[in-house]
Amino acid sequence: MMNENDYLLAWAAYGVAALGCLLVWLRMTSWMWRYLREPLRVLVAVLLFSPTIVDPARELFAPAIAVTAMDLLLKVGNNAWRAVADLALYSLIAFALYLVFVAVRWPIERWWQGRREETVVEDEDPRTLRELMEQDDERLAQRYERGGRLEPRL
Repeated sequence: MMNENDYLLAWAAYGVAALGCLLVWLRMTSWMWRYLREPLRVLVAVLLFSPTIVDPARELFAPAIAVTAMDLLLKVGNNAWRAVADLALYSLIAFALYLVFVAVRWPIERWWQGRREETVVEDEDPRTLRELMEQDDERLAQRYERGGRLEPRL
């Protein structure tokens, strides 16, 4: 059988592999619209990182997606429904937390967007380029008259 070190080593290997899969998924969804990309990322994170119990007597856990796949494809156990229930529960919790995060983020983004628009309006100069260049020419002429050096414009 498996001892404690093998069990922890197997979980560590699975954690590293799941983290790599999640990073690949983050890269694959980077081109999508934000409000489609973020829930898909939450869903994949839940699928990869949610455990389910396989042996209640020894308190052994396994990834819920792996237990579901093994039970359905190979018909080797009766833990599929428990794993699906765990996946559903973890998904519900994760999406509830995501919705709270979105509800908090939305007013902050609207405030930030309004603040950015105000600074753009304040920084806008109503003068045309011709007026700005004429003012610049006048300033250069005044500097030249006071004995300053006038350099040609490129």
